[in-house]
Amino acid sequence: MKQPLLLLCVTALLLSACSQTPGIHHSNQFANNGLDKKASPLSGTYQVQQGAVLKAQWLTPELLAGLEQQLKYLEKKSVAQQHNLPGLQISKSQLKQTIVNLKNWAEQPAHSGSNAFALHQLAGEDGKGNVQFTGYYVPVFKVRTTADAEYKYPIYRKPLGLTSYPSREQIDFEQALAGQGLELFYSNSLVDNFFMQVQGSGVVEDEYGQQHLLSYGGGNGHSYRSLGKVLIEMGEYTADTISATAIKEWLAKHPERQRELMSRNPSYTFFSAGLDKPVGAANVPLTPLHSIAVDPAFIPLGSVLLAQVPILNRKGELTGHEFRLMLAQDKGAAIKTPGRIDVYQGIGDAAQQRSDSLRHYGKIWLILPKD
Repeated sequence: MKQPLLLLCVTALLLSACSQTPGIHHSNQFANNGLDKKASPLSGTYQVQQGAVLKAQWLTPELLAGLEQQLKYLEKKSVAQQHNLPGLQISKSQLKQTIVNLKNWAEQPAHSGSNAFALHQLAGEDGKGNVQFTGYYVPVFKVRTTADAEYKYPIYRKPLGLTSYPSREQIDFEQALAGQGLELFYSNSLVDNFFMQVQGSGVVEDEYGQQHLLSYGGGNGHSYRSLGKVLIEMGEYTADTISATAIKEWLAKHPERQRELMSRNPSYTFFSAGLDKPVGAANVPLTPLHSIAVDPAFIPLGSVLLAQVPILNRKGELTGHEFRLMLAQDKGAAIKTPGRIDVYQGIGDAAQQRSDSLRHYGKIWLILPKD
């Protein structure tokens, strides 16, 4: 005997609801997303991990070079002496001592250096330690120094002296900044400009074959909104099929709706030129696969963290996790709350591929000297 259609629909909805993980945004509820569903609630935003250890093998040459840059940042007088986090107070001297202890351990690996540290686990998105990892990279594309019929989309530096700034729709589609001498270059794709803004920097090649690194030059102060979440809400994609590539494909297939979709994210990024290497908010060179963007309200810039990083195959499927030391050297408009970090992947196509599908869950621990 067949069940009534209404009953089947209600049953499906109930099963779907039951499969959802409390505290995790619905757009991130997809199969094999890396969530530890058996984790217990943490006692606060930070919880000391009893018995947790570090391993000397994680002190790679790339990581140690990044630590040197991190120490330079912390030695600046402008860096705050004290960070008052939810349930945890951290001093700049503690952050510096963490790096010194790690460097000393790398120089004398026979010593049990792990005993010199205390690991504080972050509560994550659900209060159980599940933190979403995403990736960002530096795109590479062609531009022109002057506008023509094809290369007509400006890449702007930030205007000075404004008390409020126009939205993305006003800048990109209503030419609110045109004719003010703010144009750095011109691209042939508003979509390329958009994704460079999301990444925060880019490498552009002009008509003379010269490459220029464009770094983050400030924002317009408007709230960031994820186009991936917008497309899920529109019913165009599901949580397990959305990706940066999917967003680009949708925009390419619906050029008449680019303004409608892209304007749903009013946040706009300006750029500056002149640097040789990509840098983050800490103004030090970023280290691929180790530098991360964080919310400084929960993780101070200059921190060193242990991360249980999701590992994906070429199809974008989670195959497991690996432990890696991370450097908090950047921040971003989309990186908010204690449940999200963004991992810098590098420059170009390979870095883009690593970034594209990464929005899976792992865990992170703030490393501090053991008092």
